[in-house]
Amino acid sequence: MPGREANPAAFSAATVYVCVDAPPSPARCAQRPSSSTMSLAFCGNENNSAAYNVEKGVLNNGCFVDALNVVPHVFLLFITFPILFIGWGSQSSKVHIHHSTWLHFPGHNLRWILTFILLFVLVCEIAEGIVSDGVSESRHLHLYMPAGMAFLAAITSVVYYHNIETSNFPKLLIALLFYWTLAFITKTIKFVKFCDNGVGFSQLRFCLTGLLVILYGMLLSVEINVIRVRRYVFFKTPKEVKPPEDLQDLGVRFLQPFVNLLSKGTYWWMNTFIKTAHKKPIDLKAIGKLPIAMRALTNYIRLNEAFEAQKNKRSPYPQGSKSIWCALCWAFGRPLVLSSTFRILADLLGFAGPLCISGIVHHVGKGNNTIRPQIKILGVFFISSQEFLANAYVLAVLLFFALLLQRTILQASYYVAIETGINLRGAIQTKIYNKIMQLSTSNMSMGEMTAGQICNLVAIDTNQLMWFFFLCPNLWAMPVQIIVGVLLLYYLLGISALIGAVVIIVLAPVQYFVATKLSQAQRSTLEYSNERLKKTNEMLRGIKLLKLYAWEHIFHSSVEETRQKEMTSLKAFALYTSISIFMNAAIPIAAVLTTFVVHAHLTGNADFSPSVAFASLSLFHILVTPLFLLSSVVRSTVKALVSVQKLSEFLSSEEIGEEHDKCSEPRCADNHSKYQVVPLKVVNRKRPAREDWNNYSSHMRRPVNITEGDDFCVKITNGFFTWTPEGSATLSNIDIRIPQGQLTMIVGQVGCGKSSLLLATLGEMQKTSGNVFWNSIPDSETGEDVSPEKETAVDTEVRKRGSVAYASQKPWLLNATVEENIIFESPFNKQRYKAVIDACSLQPDIDILPHGDQTQIGERGINLSGGQRQRISVARALYQQTNVVFLDDPFSALDIHLSDHLMQEGILKMLREDKRTIVLVTHKLQYLPHADWIITMKDGTIQREGTLKDIQKSESELFEHWKTLMNRQDQELEKETIIERKPVLERKNLRRTRYSREALLKDDEEDEEEITESDDDDNLSSVLHQRAKMPWRACGKYLSSAGILLLPLLVLSQLLKHTVMVAIDYWLAQWTSDVISAKSDVEQKNCSACQEFNHSRYSRVFSILCCLGIILCLVTSIAVEWTGLKVAKKLHYCLLNKIILAPMRFFETTPLGSILNRFSADCNTIDQHIPATLECLSRSTLLCVSALAVISFVTPMFLIALLPLAIICYFIQKYFRVASRDLQQLDDSTQLPLLCHFSETVEGLTTIRAFRYEGRFRQKLLEYTDSNNIASLFLTAANRWLEVRMEYIGACVVLIAAVTSITKSLYNQLSSGLVGLGLTYALMVSNYLNWMVRNLADMEIQLGAVKRINGLLKTEAENYEGLLSPSQIPQNWPARGEIQIQNLSVRYDSNLKPVLKHVSAHISPGQKIGICGRTGSGKSSFSLAFFRMVDTFEGRIIIDGIDIAKLPLQTLRSRLSIILQDPILFSGTIRFNLDPEKKCTDSMLWEALEIAQLKHVVKALPGGLDAIVTEGGENFSQGQRQLFCLARAFVRKTSIFIMDEATASIDMATENILQKVVMTAFADRTVVTIAHRVHTILNADLVIVMKRGVILEYDKPEVLLEQEDSVFASFVQADK
Repeated sequence: MPGREANPAAFSAATVYVCVDAPPSPARCAQRPSSSTMSLAFCGNENNSAAYNVEKGVLNNGCFVDALNVVPHVFLLFITFPILFIGWGSQSSKVHIHHSTWLHFPGHNLRWILTFILLFVLVCEIAEGIVSDGVSESRHLHLYMPAGMAFLAAITSVVYYHNIETSNFPKLLIALLFYWTLAFITKTIKFVKFCDNGVGFSQLRFCLTGLLVILYGMLLSVEINVIRVRRYVFFKTPKEVKPPEDLQDLGVRFLQPFVNLLSKGTYWWMNTFIKTAHKKPIDLKAIGKLPIAMRALTNYIRLNEAFEAQKNKRSPYPQGSKSIWCALCWAFGRPLVLSSTFRILADLLGFAGPLCISGIVHHVGKGNNTIRPQIKILGVFFISSQEFLANAYVLAVLLFFALLLQRTILQASYYVAIETGINLRGAIQTKIYNKIMQLSTSNMSMGEMTAGQICNLVAIDTNQLMWFFFLCPNLWAMPVQIIVGVLLLYYLLGISALIGAVVIIVLAPVQYFVATKLSQAQRSTLEYSNERLKKTNEMLRGIKLLKLYAWEHIFHSSVEETRQKEMTSLKAFALYTSISIFMNAAIPIAAVLTTFVVHAHLTGNADFSPSVAFASLSLFHILVTPLFLLSSVVRSTVKALVSVQKLSEFLSSEEIGEEHDKCSEPRCADNHSKYQVVPLKVVNRKRPAREDWNNYSSHMRRPVNITEGDDFCVKITNGFFTWTPEGSATLSNIDIRIPQGQLTMIVGQVGCGKSSLLLATLGEMQKTSGNVFWNSIPDSETGEDVSPEKETAVDTEVRKRGSVAYASQKPWLLNATVEENIIFESPFNKQRYKAVIDACSLQPDIDILPHGDQTQIGERGINLSGGQRQRISVARALYQQTNVVFLDDPFSALDIHLSDHLMQEGILKMLREDKRTIVLVTHKLQYLPHADWIITMKDGTIQREGTLKDIQKSESELFEHWKTLMNRQDQELEKETIIERKPVLERKNLRRTRYSREALLKDDEEDEEEITESDDDDNLSSVLHQRAKMPWRACGKYLSSAGILLLPLLVLSQLLKHTVMVAIDYWLAQWTSDVISAKSDVEQKNCSACQEFNHSRYSRVFSILCCLGIILCLVTSIAVEWTGLKVAKKLHYCLLNKIILAPMRFFETTPLGSILNRFSADCNTIDQHIPATLECLSRSTLLCVSALAVISFVTPMFLIALLPLAIICYFIQKYFRVASRDLQQLDDSTQLPLLCHFSETVEGLTTIRAFRYEGRFRQKLLEYTDSNNIASLFLTAANRWLEVRMEYIGACVVLIAAVTSITKSLYNQLSSGLVGLGLTYALMVSNYLNWMVRNLADMEIQLGAVKRINGLLKTEAENYEGLLSPSQIPQNWPARGEIQIQNLSVRYDSNLKPVLKHVSAHISPGQKIGICGRTGSGKSSFSLAFFRMVDTFEGRIIIDGIDIAKLPLQTLRSRLSIILQDPILFSGTIRFNLDPEKKCTDSMLWEALEIAQLKHVVKALPGGLDAIVTEGGENFSQGQRQLFCLARAFVRKTSIFIMDEATASIDMATENILQKVVMTAFADRTVVTIAHRVHTILNADLVIVMKRGVILEYDKPEVLLEQEDSVFASFVQADK
């Protein structure tokens, strides 16, 4: 080489070393020396190389200094490797003991961050060494080998540190201390020598060495700090450290807060979790407990402190929404700031992509030449940072690292934001719950706040706030991203970039408009779907009646009509969704089109090279993202503002007993006289009574002297109570005392304030004046009284009331098992439990339940009848060991036998003999003689109190009135030999469960129907195989429902769209490459006269392609949504048809909730979620495929590297999908109990407070909230786990694509345009890979809905066809009503035992037949056989000469009438309930109502026949509902009439009238009565007595009564 060095000894003279006569070919100076001279040597092997010269001292030789730098690294590797391999090889199991793990030493995070920076700088040093070495003749290993060793040592140091940390053995850290010291010293020597020799900042190696000195110095100080804090060496006593409290509890499996930084950033700790998920399904046990810092209680305390702080700041309005915002920010603001910082950092790093692409394409275009003067000092070459970054390979590696870092930081930002959101949700839910516990009852009863509103607050508003906190970092990050993006575009393209940006920004408001329209459409869809669900629910609840009356079609069309309305608003929803999807896809195309066309034509000599074009393209892709997010962020913000407003209204609503607090403020001081009270200890349940109140009211307590001694339990003097603070007093002038340990009864007319009195005593009402005094202070646990000595001490305190067992008038049950409802959190005592069950006659009911007393009841279980609910509620009060029991009308839903048994066994025996204080509100006056004390009420005041004798003396009129009423009630109960004690009424409800024990609790939410409880390994493995498989069949079903036209359109439009997208970018590559080659031609010819490049042909094709792309975007988005609509319509229609025609047996074996779920949740998924997910999935998949295709087309070498990446990708998605589905289901299933807990608390508030169980319920809430939150957190962590891995694979794709395309372009003349194309697409892959997998997982979960609906579609329908054609059936059949039953045997299902066996009977026209028998004797099955509701497998029924088996079902059922024992009314008008087929005139309807004794009731209602009936007929009493059902049957003038225990819930008087009416009005019709009370069939023509499905007796009633030993006679005896 020319220009040899003049004086080899003069190192310091910086000699300029130029690489002359650079050839035009791409071969470089670096490639000049032949391979024979390229032998390796540590210091290079040029002849007379300065590298070996040591004349000026050893340290002045650059190569020696580098060799010295190798020493520390070799030292560390030699010392640590044996320890790592020997020490930890034997302890490999130790790492799994997880509480000794994760004990972080001081400076843990800082050490990891510094190590990462160190590794990055070392990579740069290696790269710099390689690049600068490329200039010299021989290889100088010393330029990059020390850095390589340092890289290895740095990795070893951090692995070594991690292992020491996890085994908590800090003494071994001494090796690292030596290492950092040596490394610091050797680097400092090198740096000083550089300074001596005049190397400065213009040389990159100087900067890198300086950085390394600082890093090693900082790591050394971290190490010294560990010694200072932990004192493990140089100190006498080392410091003992315990692992965090959470990790001592092995139940904590969520390790994110405890693991090291690398594991935190990559979610490495999730690996084992996700692997095990593949082996066995994830359940609550697998995800363990929440770490303490994330528990709802911890966060609630933090939030409460923030609220308190706000209160202290601005006292007048402590609960406004502004202060709530301040409190939320104060409590949860810090992690949000962290998240936002991460987010902004990640967004800025995101711009590295376009910039690196620009650089790489630019340098590749120039042949990657680094032809610049080289500087040689200390015998080696140095390069500047510009020269370093002018190497395309360097840029590729930098891009790779930037991507890794950006993705990691972005995921960390997401994680922190979501975790904060989840913590915040838990805290707010707890806050709301604590407020519910203190809500004044009037708020609820006066309708200021319904249970629905509160549940919405919990279910919707807390989630809105959580989402807001999650999206919150976008608010500050998006403006930064947009501004930087626009600036970079301007830098690249000049003024035309602004035009493109304007296109995007102008269309953003349109986006927002579409988004608001979308949410409006969603709201109206929701309203219609709620209405449809209400109708479906009613239809399913009354399905038996619909089938018996052949009214299926009426209700079917009614539901379909609502569905039509819902579909109309779904169409709007679909339209706006497709517009939104279209805009997301079309805006970037439009922006790129305008920008490039303007840039090419307007700016004449513009730089339109591939580097500019593809960098701009990437920037547009980046810019579009925040603008799409904008609409959802703005929407989320608006919703959050509304939610906080609601929350603030709720938190400032009235609390129970608040007036005391108000009064304690000075402005109330003049009202002293009004409040001569001993305040109730219900004032403030959470804090002890406030000091100022105690002081203020202490002088008023003196006058209360207890004259009666201690023989009363509660005393109210001069009490005035109201529900609302402003309202008039509900109870006035109340002066009562309730004697201790005795039975007090409260009687009076309906609505005179009996229940209110109980609630006032319990402190649930607002007290305006007077005083409530509780005498007993029972210990709430044991229920024992406190001794009198203690009593006096407490006297000056507010008298506390203990726990009161309270059974409210409307029974309140938990969503739990029967046993849990009765025990109600008390310790279980078998003997007592048995006694209570017996007293409440619950045993027969429990026997019928599918799982006995372990059966779930309530919202998620079996629905019980009113009487059963009431008895369970009373049983709860009886079971409790409290001193005081309040029973509010416990007999209202019970028949006479049950009430009597309950009174005798329960109240008198169990409670009174135990000397418990009982307060009983009742209408049953016949029990008055049992009372020790009676309180009579009238119009909110006390009419009289005393014993029955007192009242007889003083109020003889009242006593006489009572006596007549008592007689009337008592005449039924002369004898107490009750044989049939149980009302059959209630058990019938549950009859069906007997046939479906196994089926009832088969919850089909889980799709693992195949699992049986066997430990069979093959079975389990096949199930796990099922879990890992995609539900392709459901997918096929979904797509095939779209029809023959839409499916090809959908597929073709998607494929075409993506082809056009690739064509657009390919054309851009061609265009820009041609511009470049044209320019170089011009430069080579060097002619100024050459014409300018003509852009018009290119821009024309480009415009056409772009417009085509935009049109196809519209087509695909519409096709997807249209498909979705069509499928939704079809599936719902088929489902409704199938269900309504299904046999009755299906409804008896399938829980109603599960059928309803198909219509609600699953239909909603198919309506709204699947189309969007399908679109997203197809888009991201096709984008990835097209991107990989383009890269492979540009550089086929890429395919070799693609294979291993694809395999890794496949396994990641496979494992993730299974775990994600399980976690998603856990998240949903843990939310349900939480919401149920809220709703049941709101409903049972008075009961919970009476029992003083607030604490226990709060504890339950915390458990539910935590289990929901841990599921959400694991789901989040699993999503981050996937995304980090997919992003890393994406980064690898970018690196491989970059390296292969650079290499190919340098050697094979690949045009720079295509390199730009390949890299742009590679960047796209990294963005869309994780979307593809996430959407795949979502799709899998959502297709579950299709699968479940598909399962129901396989239900066999009833056979509605008959053998006879309509013409063969007489019009007025059956005219006479003659019934012949021949050898009839029926069963409920082909695999069950018969319920009727060989029954034969003959009923003449117009006869009145009575059927009686014990429960389960087959009476009801007998009546159902007439309607072919049960499976007749032998014999036949002939009515008027026609075998009913040959008739079409619709005809048969429409010609007979039946009244069922459960009165069923539908919402709508009275007219609709009586005659939904609209066949009758008004006069016929009035006539029917008159027969049913209802004419006067309906006349009095507004609207008469068109008066509204609410859902389930709730606005009528049980008896009235039964009468409406009778009227409904009278309207159908059929000649055969069946009454199935139809008068069970009607009082005696009405029943007698009815019996007469039936006999007269139906004189010429055949009537079959199934009797509940035997005396009702004494007037029948024939009586049939049944037992176990066989006819036992069959004769006239008088004949049977004469036979002494007849069963019928014994029944009649018992019923007297």
